Amino acid sequence: MASAPETCCICLTKYTEEVTLRCGHSVCQGCIDQVQDTQAESKVNFCPKCKEPEEHPSLKTWTWRNEVEELPSSQVQEVQLVIPCSYCIHSSTPAVKTCLHCEASLCDDHLRVHIKSPEHVLSKPTTVLEEQKCSVHRKILEYYCNEDETCICVYCLAETHRTHQLEPLNEATEKRKERLKDVLQTLDTKREKTDKEIQNLLKGQNEIPDKVTSLTETVTALFTEIRRQLEDLEKKVLSEVSRQKVQVTASISNLIQQLEIQKDELSSEIRHIEKLLTSTDPSSVLKCQVVTFLDGVKKNDAEETDKNIHSSGNLNHFLIALTIYDGLGNIVTKAKEDFYVIESSEILLDKNTAANNVAITEDLKSATWSVMSQRRKETPKRFQQYQVFSIQGILSGQHYWEVEASEAEYWMVGMAYPSTETEGEQSWIGNNKRSWCFCRWHEEYSIRHNSKDIQLFSGMSSNRYGIHVDYDSGQLSFYHLCEPIRHVYTFSGTFTEPLHAAFWVNDNGWIKIRKS
Repeated sequence: MASAPETCCICLTKYTEEVTLRCGHSVCQGCIDQVQDTQAESKVNFCPKCKEPEEHPSLKTWTWRNEVEELPSSQVQEVQLVIPCSYCIHSSTPAVKTCLHCEASLCDDHLRVHIKSPEHVLSKPTTVLEEQKCSVHRKILEYYCNEDETCICVYCLAETHRTHQLEPLNEATEKRKERLKDVLQTLDTKREKTDKEIQNLLKGQNEIPDKVTSLTETVTALFTEIRRQLEDLEKKVLSEVSRQKVQVTASISNLIQQLEIQKDELSSEIRHIEKLLTSTDPSSVLKCQVVTFLDGVKKNDAEETDKNIHSSGNLNHFLIALTIYDGLGNIVTKAKEDFYVIESSEILLDKNTAANNVAITEDLKSATWSVMSQRRKETPKRFQQYQVFSIQGILSGQHYWEVEASEAEYWMVGMAYPSTETEGEQSWIGNNKRSWCFCRWHEEYSIRHNSKDIQLFSGMSSNRYGIHVDYDSGQLSFYHLCEPIRHVYTFSGTFTEPLHAAFWVNDNGWIKIRKS
């Protein structure tokens, strides 16, 4: 728009009651009143400077721009809806009707004397007259063409729409309004639902600090208790070590005492034999029985003595380890009870569903892609390629297990309904509405359901993953068992069939059930 000059574009002097036209030029109020008198009969309004035509038939509308700009924003819409009468030259009387034929707005007084012929169609006061007339024939729009979805005049009907399905404009408008009412009701319902969801989210957001505080207190109390139990276990183990020390020391002392006695007895016999060896009395030497000395040696068996010596000097390491293991087990069990850790579910692979290019180990815990056909008998449940389901199905409760996947470029692991198709790519887990999976494709990882992928970060630092199913809550979650453990994604919905674990392998890939 043109910038307003400092002088009136009519009298070329400084403004007296400045008025800004819609085109941006400014004039004096008195000057524009004189122009209005000259243009009133033609009902054509234009700027005295640039000759730009105005939208409204009355020059009084030129002052609205300044008036509206001076009002608060809350009142702008209300002012803009006021249409002045085209024939009330000396006052801004609000119009009550607009004649589409005359392209003029009428107040009550001028409406009484207005022509009553049919072509003079009256409507609510409006300034947008062009939209209610045919752009080609400049005639009032009277019909609506359902085939072309456009409003037409009688000339359009005769020329191009004669064979089309037409409705009077008023009837079509009312029908459309009825449809809009239904849409409005739907949108209102959706808005109310959205508002409730927002309120629930805000409520949940406001509850987060309290939940964090509560969880922090629970975790702190748990680890405080774990430290106390560990200290008690340490004292218990060290006490056992001390007890074994006393026991072993006493045992060794007792054994030493016995060996000292044996040593004295042997020394006595040695001195006696040495004396006999130096004796010159044959009768004394011959009276000595050699067997007696040998019996004494057998009585103090050296092998048994060595055994006693070896056992007496050892602490019972297994008893110490067993005490530690049992104590730690009790601590872990207590921690699981406090945080409701789900025990692993038994997952075994079903050979009756395994494709012939998938090898299954004897323990039914591992699936491996195989270039050689397994030559299994055909069954209604057998997949044509790459895939295998578990034997067991889940119908309620919470379940958890862990898997390890190869570094091959292609594999998928997830859950599926037994009604999943068995042929074609649509049977692959994640490629239909009946299955959900976490997959690796080349170097990329993603979550897939109904053939829609959610891309994840690439380059997993560990090949171990955890799967958690809360059937009743309708949640299936995947975890990356790296350090630290990370949540990958959670599917939420409603399960309607038994859920089976599902594996998909290709290109030398394999998946093993590590913990179930």
